[in-house]
Amino acid sequence: MAGSQEEEQQWELSEEGNHVSLTHDHLNVNAIMDRVRSPSAGAIVLFAGTTRDNFAGKPVHSLTYTSYHPLALRTLLSIATSIKATHGLTGIAITHRLGPVPIGEESILIAVSSPHRQAAWRAGEQALEKCKDRVEIWKREEFTGEEGVWRANRDGKMGVKETE
Repeated sequence: MAGSQEEEQQWELSEEGNHVSLTHDHLNVNAIMDRVRSPSAGAIVLFAGTTRDNFAGKPVHSLTYTSYHPLALRTLLSIATSIKATHGLTGIAITHRLGPVPIGEESILIAVSSPHRQAAWRAGEQALEKCKDRVEIWKREEFTGEEGVWRANRDGKMGVKETE
């Protein structure tokens, strides 16, 4: 039963137009866009990262994400705050799904709003790269027909197996 309770959990932090969350639930595109919607914004850019069916030529069955929630949320909020200030955004929201994410489903949504589209485009991409580089989230790629592998939440960087 503990697994059922975990799947319903959601962790969030918000301040001054920045909103970040981690959840075991399906991600909701409309909900994250509503977090950044503003009458002073002329653009909302949304990035949706989805689970693809292959990695490096191997068939992927699913991805499973885990994190250290308190630290991951603080890191996400730090990234959001920095990106918002750098690009003069109206708002930024980042949400990452935890647990198993089947093929074709979203694992991360990033929404940014700004008075003009160029800042929103740049901010969305920069936010994604910083999340992949810094946030304390790890993924396990489950391959069809062979053992899965843990990776940092970056493409191609395999984790090191501990021997102890």
